[in-house]
Amino acid sequence: MSARRTGVADRPIGVFDSGVGGLTVLRALQARLPHERFVYLGDTARLPYGTKSAATVVRYALQAADALVGRGVKALVVACNTASAVALPAMTERYGGLPLVGVVEPGADAALAATRSGCIAVIGTEATVRGGAYQRAITARRPGARVRAAACQLFVALAEEGWTDGPIARHAAERYLRPLLQARGVLPRADTLVLGCTHFPMLRAVIREVAGAGVVIVDSAATTAAAVHRLLRERGLLARAGRPARPGGSGRAAALQLLATDGAARFAAVGGRFLGRPIQPREVELIDL
Repeated sequence: MSARRTGVADRPIGVFDSGVGGLTVLRALQARLPHERFVYLGDTARLPYGTKSAATVVRYALQAADALVGRGVKALVVACNTASAVALPAMTERYGGLPLVGVVEPGADAALAATRSGCIAVIGTEATVRGGAYQRAITARRPGARVRAAACQLFVALAEEGWTDGPIARHAAERYLRPLLQARGVLPRADTLVLGCTHFPMLRAVIREVAGAGVVIVDSAATTAAAVHRLLRERGLLARAGRPARPGGSGRAAALQLLATDGAARFAAVGGRFLGRPIQPREVELIDL
C-alpha cells in the first residue's frame, strides 16, 4: 500500500532547533515545499546547545525529536548545526526508517560544489566547531580539501538582538573572519565560507562585506530544503500538489505549528526576524520535554 493511500504523505514535517535560528531553515523549507505542513519546535528553555557537552546535546535532541515524532510527523529536519553535528547518529539509531535530514551534510555538499581551490572555512558554535562535523563531512567527500573552522559565538547574540549591521557587528566579523580566511603559508586564502549556524544568515550582509566578493558564502538552509524535497520524493511522501498550504489555521490542520519550551513572547519577537514575517505570541504553543 502506498504512502499516499495510508495518509502518511499528508502528515506534517517536524523541524527542530535549540531556539529560533532554525526558522531560517523552516523559511527555506516553506519556499521549496509550499504544499507541506510543518511543526517547528524551538527548545528555548535550554538554549544554547552550542556550549553544552556532547552527551547533553544528544539527550536534549532526542527529547525534542520524541516530541515531534509523538505528533505524527512524516520526517524530521534537524535545523540545528550543533544537534546535527553531535546527535544525528543517535537519532538515526532511534528512529529507524523515518526520513531524517540534518544541516551539516547538505552544507558540506554545497561547499564542495562552490570551492575552486579546495580551501574552505567554516564558522559555527563552539560545539559544532569542536566536534568537527563539517571538517569530517567535507574531507570524507574530498580528502584533499583543506578546512579551517572558527567558533563565532558572539554572532548568535548579535542575531537575536537584531544587531546585524553597524560598527559592533562589523568589528565582530572582522575579528572572527579575517584571521580565518587569510592565506597561510603555502595555502591560499579560503574561497568558500560555510555559515555553520542557523543564526548566521541574519548577519549575511556584514559577513559578505568583510569576507569580500571573492569568497562564496554557503548557507545550508537552501541546500537542506533541497535535500528534504529529494528524500520525500524518493520515498513517495510529498504532499499532494494543489493549492499551497494555508498560512493560518490552528491545530493539526494548520500549515505551521510553532512550539517552544519557554518564552512564547520572546520566541515571537525574535523569531519573526528569522522567519521573515511577524509571529504573534498566541501562535506559539509552550510544551515540556
